[in-house]
Amino acid sequence: MDDKKIARINELYHKSKAEGLTAAEQKEQQVLRREYVDAFKQNLRSQLNQISIEETDGTITDLGEKFGRKRGN
Repeated sequence: MDDKKIARINELYHKSKAEGLTAAEQKEQQVLRREYVDAFKQNLRSQLNQISIEETDGTITDLGEKFGRKRGN
């Protein structure tokens, strides 16, 4: 998500607290928030897929292989 969209989310939030939003602005806010949350989840999943754990016996467990990638995330 780019900085312009994040700035717009913040702008709509502040406007909603100050004077309220029109129906079109409320819809825009919902769409932008959903896009932000989806991007956040995708970024977090990508980071978690890169984690490997060294077990006590010395083997390496790739958590992305074990839990994440096989589900298509």
